Amino acid sequence: MADEWSRVTIVIADDERVVRDGMRLILTTQPDLEVIGTAEDGERALSLCLALRPDLLLLDVRMPGRDGLWTLDQLAARGRVAAGAPRVLMLTTFDIDEYIEQALGLGASGFLLKSASYEQLVGAIREACGVAPPPDAPPGGSRPPEGPTAGAPTITADPADLARLSSLTLQEREILTLLGRGLSDAMLAERLLLSEQAVGAQVRRLLVKTGCRDREQAADLARRVRGPWR
Repeated sequence: MADEWSRVTIVIADDERVVRDGMRLILTTQPDLEVIGTAEDGERALSLCLALRPDLLLLDVRMPGRDGLWTLDQLAARGRVAAGAPRVLMLTTFDIDEYIEQALGLGASGFLLKSASYEQLVGAIREACGVAPPPDAPPGGSRPPEGPTAGAPTITADPADLARLSSLTLQEREILTLLGRGLSDAMLAERLLLSEQAVGAQVRRLLVKTGCRDREQAADLARRVRGPWR
């Protein structure tokens, strides 16, 4: 496990690339946090954890195929979770999730809502690993850069478009990606396990934040920035 001022190494597992790369960009702003791998499913997450031995795994509860609970169970069976290598933070869409209790029972350190702010994400990681922010850490966390950053994935989209994404939560980024794929509110609700009313509210909030006139314009924005975000 990382000591107080060493880098915390992190693996991110989520089936949506927009979430994985959004988190990676957020964490590159912190001098003590380093993303060393990303996975799109539970099986890949397990492989990365066994090979890279990260300090922390950010693990989506619900993924196609092998989900987060399967990965956590496999790590627990190998004694990795009990040994704190890695610590595991579960990612979920809502705070009442029947899988969270199971995850905590298997040894997860906690869970984080995908609607969490940048500051909450960074704070939850440090708290799970028992480290304090270094003196040169941006106060209160930092928003992801709006242009290319050393160590971050190459971004080919228009910087002005990327700037419009900077205030979106992880879940809003996921919804934007799905809008770009043409999903209706009913399809989004089924995918995210939310009511259509809740999805409609999220879409409206997303439109305001990105300055999009309607969902068609938002879908067009999603397709334009599909590079590292999708």
